[in-house]
Formats: sequence, structure tokens, C-alpha cells
Amino acid sequence: MIKKRNKTRALLSVICFFVFIIFTFTGCESYDNFKAVFVDGSEGDDDTVRIAVYETLSGPDKEQGELEKTGIEIANQLFPRALGKKVELLYFDNKSDIYIAETVVQEIVDKRVALVLGSYGSVNSLMAAGKLEAASIPAITITNTNPLVTSYNPFYFRVSYTDAFQGVALAKYTVEGLELNNAAIIKPLQDDFAAAVSKSFSSKMIQLTENEGAILDSEDYIPGEKDFSKQLNGISEAGVKVVFLPGKVKDTIEILKQADQMKLDVLFIGTDQWESEEILNLAEENSQIKIAYSVLFDKKTVSDPLSESFLSAFKDRYGANAVPESATALAFDSYIIAIDAINRAGTATDGTAVRDALQQTMQFKGVSGTISFDEHGDPIKSVAIKGITNGKTESVFTVEPKWVIQGI
Repeated sequence: MIKKRNKTRALLSVICFFVFIIFTFTGCESYDNFKAVFVDGSEGDDDTVRIAVYETLSGPDKEQGELEKTGIEIANQLFPRALGKKVELLYFDNKSDIYIAETVVQEIVDKRVALVLGSYGSVNSLMAAGKLEAASIPAITITNTNPLVTSYNPFYFRVSYTDAFQGVALAKYTVEGLELNNAAIIKPLQDDFAAAVSKSFSSKMIQLTENEGAILDSEDYIPGEKDFSKQLNGISEAGVKVVFLPGKVKDTIEILKQADQMKLDVLFIGTDQWESEEILNLAEENSQIKIAYSVLFDKKTVSDPLSESFLSAFKDRYGANAVPESATALAFDSYIIAIDAINRAGTATDGTAVRDALQQTMQFKGVSGTISFDEHGDPIKSVAIKGITNGKTESVFTVEPKWVIQGI
């Protein structure tokens, strides 16, 4: 026992000596690095690859953070290794608070993880971006749609398409899926999302049809308005077959009801915001109402082995009748894309190499679609379009990313 104590003391003396030398000759920064590696052990076990799950695991946005966390965990369950090593998930809760997020991000940097997944809430990701870039730690946000998250942050990527991209996809569906060369728009005023997605829809319609007049009518309304007869009469006079309607759920329902009362025979198309029980129930119960909308994840039409494995693992966890939310599917994809990039980079410690591998991701087949990253780290990906006609919901079109990559 005495010999053991003497050996321990001798070892501690040696460590303290090296700490003293490093601290004396190279300053505090080197000492902090020494402490992190040899005392705190924050470099991690050589036999593990450490990925940070940076999420809203408590606070007002806890539910959304949990949806993303679930997808990451299911992916980790199915793909638990990278570079032949075990992947260890480290959880960092920003508590849905941007001030707490700043401290939490520093903890992530101190742990020297290979990559960061999250967070729910664009502002939380924006709080993290600067520190992660400075530390050369790549990150993938899951459901953020704010373009600022990736536009000026070369180490941040996203798997959810931006708001504007839905407008592009829906224009593609109008021209190639429906074989129509014109459309109309009804959009709410003072709504940044509606403005951005309407602009991208209009621009893509003009590009695809080579016709500056492809949008025959554009109507605005004030959110919360009760009477939409002016807008709907304008649509009727334009004689279009398709109307793009990027409105909130409450207004959309009222517009659809009034269009039905006017017996306006048009197809209304919208974004993933329409994946609401209220809108879907209205269209299913009123067979004369025709709608189509883009979705982040088509839960009912998966057929490839990866998607089937994802759904099977989800049902094993939550029950045979459970259906995953889009956020969970996107989180699943963020993890497997991260593992793929780490494997291609051949390292879990060189953040720049992993970032470069992410940037080179091309036509990666995930459960939410086929994904490639553009120069901003935004996804060029397939978009599923679902429709309800005669009260029946079905998948009607898939916009593949090939046309975007080639600029067609």
C-alpha cells in the first residue's frame, strides 16, 4: 500500500512539473490546453467520435428540441460508429434561452467535439455560429429556415430547405407536374416568409416558362381579414387554374371556404405550413376543394431500405401506430450526413477537413430526400408534393434536385 502511494505521488509530481514548465514558458493559454487534455480529459477517448447535440431540451421550445433529439438518437442507434469507432452523443441544453446558449456553446468548444447537431430555433444557431467557426467546428442545423444561419457562416450547414426554396419547388410542380404555364398568387401583407416564398415562386415561373407574364394576377390581403371576395374575384377574372397561397392556417382556411362558396374551380398550392389537421380535414371533408402542398418528409410513401429502417426503429420506440414528425426525420438525416462526412474526411479531430467533406456532399440519399449542399451550406434536395383531390390525400409529385444543380 505504501509503495502504491509513493508511485501515485511520484506520478503527480511529474505531471505538476510539466504543468509548471508549460505554464512558465508558454503562458496561460498553453496551460489551459494542457489542463483540458490531461486533467479534464476533454480531448475524449481515442476510441470514440464525439458529436454534440445542441438543443432546446428544456424551456418553451422543449417539445421541438425533443423531436430533433429523437431523430438523432434513432440514427445513432442504427449507425453507432464512425471511422470504426463508437459515436458518443454529448448533450448540451440551451434551455430555449439565447443568453444561456452563449455559455453552452463555449462548453461545446471546450469539449472539442467532431461536429455539432442543432439547435432548434434559428436565433440559437446564430448565437453559436461565431464561436464554432472560430474553433473550426462544423455544425448542421436541422429545422432552421432563416438564411442568415448559413449565409455568412461557412461552418454551418442545414438539412431543412429555406423558405424561398419551397417557392422554387412549387413553381417546378406547376410547370412540369401540372403542365401549366401561368398561375396567380394570393399572399398576406407584412409577412416576411410569404414575401420571400412568393418572390421565388414568381421568379421560377418566369424562368421556366420564359414568360415575364407567367403570373397573371397577384393579390394581397391583411392577415385576419374576414372578406376575401375582392382577391377571389380577381383570381376568377384572371382565369388561372392554379393559385399559390402562402398564408397562415387560419386565413388559408377562410380563403378556401370562400373560394368553395364561390364555386371557384382552381387548385390552391401552399407550403409545408399547410400540413395542419385543420386544413387537411377541410379539404378531405369537402371534395370540391383542391389543394397541393410541399412537405419536408412524406411519411406515407417511404419505400427505400433506409427509410424503412428509420420508421421501424421509430415504431419500436413509440408504438406500431406512431408516425414521426418531419423534424425527427430531418434530424435523422443530419446525423447520417455527419457520419458520412467524418468517414470521408478520415478524421474526427480536423474540423476544417470535416467541414470540407460536408461541403462536398452530393446527392446523399436521406429519409427526407436526396440532399446536396450548395456554396452556402443550404440543401439542394428533393421536395415531395402532396395533394388532396375529391377528398383523397396522395403524393402527386416529387421535385428532384438534379434540375437545381444543373441550373435547368
